[in-house]
Amino acid sequence: MSRICVFGAGAIGGLVAARLQAAGTDVSIVARGPHRAAIEANGLILLSGGERIVTRPRVADAADLGPQDYVLITLKAQGIEPALPQLRPLIGPATTIIAAINGMPWWYTHGLPAPFTDRRITAVDPTGAVTQALPPGQTLGCVVYPAAEILEPGVINHTYGDRFVLGEPDGTRTDRAETISRALIAAGLKAPLRPRIRDDIWVKLWGNMAFNPISALTGATLDRITADPGTSAVARAMMAEGQAIAEALGARFSIDLDKRIAGAAEVGAHKTSMLQDLERGRPIEIEALLGAVVELASWVEIPVPISTTILALTRQRAQMLTSHL
Repeated sequence: MSRICVFGAGAIGGLVAARLQAAGTDVSIVARGPHRAAIEANGLILLSGGERIVTRPRVADAADLGPQDYVLITLKAQGIEPALPQLRPLIGPATTIIAAINGMPWWYTHGLPAPFTDRRITAVDPTGAVTQALPPGQTLGCVVYPAAEILEPGVINHTYGDRFVLGEPDGTRTDRAETISRALIAAGLKAPLRPRIRDDIWVKLWGNMAFNPISALTGATLDRITADPGTSAVARAMMAEGQAIAEALGARFSIDLDKRIAGAAEVGAHKTSMLQDLERGRPIEIEALLGAVVELASWVEIPVPISTTILALTRQRAQMLTSHL
């Protein structure tokens, strides 16, 4: 049986760990603080679809677990580098790393054609430490669609979605990808394998790169951003810039821009994760969601004036809030 560790068992990590454990898969989790204490005392509790599921995954320090077959990283992108000392004991030469994160992943250029092959995206890996500790050749791409929240320590509320799209960076179909896909499917989740995982990354990032920073700057929910002619036009311009970059790097879009914006509007009065993080005084994912996009634009020599402007404003907004805490 595969050794699976969920590192950062917050809302999404807790959802996956609880589902896998409930299905009979032996799962270890690395968590901290009151959340860890509650899981150790009462188990990991998942509220989903009217059910209350109590599971008892193993809670441990990474150093005590040793190398795993699969490590599912469910941290915020900016939390990965600080967590490397804890992650390293879990990663052996045969470990498969599943990057279940939002935004542009550190491994994105692995397998891209020249001149981009294995070029480091400094917005998400400033020093190269992430790439060194988490080798792209050992990594599976993962695009996360469910939404969940921690109601209280040890209790996860799963609000919607069950799809975790997986794919090898080089597009091949491998045993390691099929094994974890089967495990997730057996746990009641959807885990399709995609030969072009970067397409899926961009479709999700497409909206996030625009709506997240706009919401952080304005305080507006998705319905207001998409209904207002001004903010809607800004979002559309940013997404058009993003699409040009993605296509220059070989990605393809399965839906058009209008449908993507309409999809965001249908979500309704929803605060983006970036706005929620700002309101709570937490670091925001601006580099993974937009900083990396602007950096890639310079690689392919595509001007992105709107995205560059919004990036500068959002960075300053985050710095001002942090400095006043």
